[in-house]
Amino acid sequence: MDDQGTTARLSITCSDKPGIVAAVTNFLYNHGANITSLDQHSTDPEGGTFFMRLEFQTPGLDIARPLLEKTFAEAVAERYEMDWRISYAADRKRIAIMVSKYDHVLFELLWRWSRGELPAEISMVVSNHPDLNDAVSNFGVPFHHIPVTPETKADAESRAIELLKNKVDLVVLARYMQILTGHFVNTFPNRIINIHHSFLPAFIGANPYRQAYDRGVKLIGATAHYVTSELDMGPIIEQDVIRVSHRTSVKELKELGQDIERNVLARSVKWHLEDRIIVYGNKSVVFS
Repeated sequence: MDDQGTTARLSITCSDKPGIVAAVTNFLYNHGANITSLDQHSTDPEGGTFFMRLEFQTPGLDIARPLLEKTFAEAVAERYEMDWRISYAADRKRIAIMVSKYDHVLFELLWRWSRGELPAEISMVVSNHPDLNDAVSNFGVPFHHIPVTPETKADAESRAIELLKNKVDLVVLARYMQILTGHFVNTFPNRIINIHHSFLPAFIGANPYRQAYDRGVKLIGATAHYVTSELDMGPIIEQDVIRVSHRTSVKELKELGQDIERNVLARSVKWHLEDRIIVYGNKSVVFS
């Protein structure tokens, strides 16, 4: 976690051309910033797209935040036609977790948050079932039960949007077993992370471990991705796999798979909170 909240992060996407790194680093140097981390990637050195994530320390800055950002826009960003943003570790993001009855990834996030491993505020947990109310309350996090039936789905989703909009910075689907509409997704663009209990794009749909077992797979995995209006097709953030064999039962596959889900989602959420992910089209660049 960033020391004492003094870290700022600059994320950049633009066409690749000479001089970008020098322009950015010289600008920050001239304003008293101490650069402590810099990652970059280009899709092609000749006419490709350039991505950069940079961390710098703010105590030595000679200008305030708003003026720093305004001056950077005029002196550097406009010249290179950058899509950019500066964020500050001290401004902790607010998370809402949506869950149904499976609790393993929910508790992983709450546990890590309670230990200070997730630099955020978990503002609430929203569920379409009441089962996890007491367990969530033990962490001191507000729990909201919004039942969903085929007849009430539209109203329930409207209630959820009203509860979350302008109050959270990230929505995490911790095995929330409801399909979100395009309206909900578009309300939080690139700010909804889902954990999918298979190694996408394989075994999409219901009961992936039964599908995997029936096919005799030798690897199972999990995928965390941003949610788009196209089901399970959003930019992938992180994936992991574990080797299995013909001796592995469906029950064992589920247990192994849940371990992967916990870690894949936790890593993805942490990277989002630390502004390590740049979404580009339907892909993501992850400076992990």
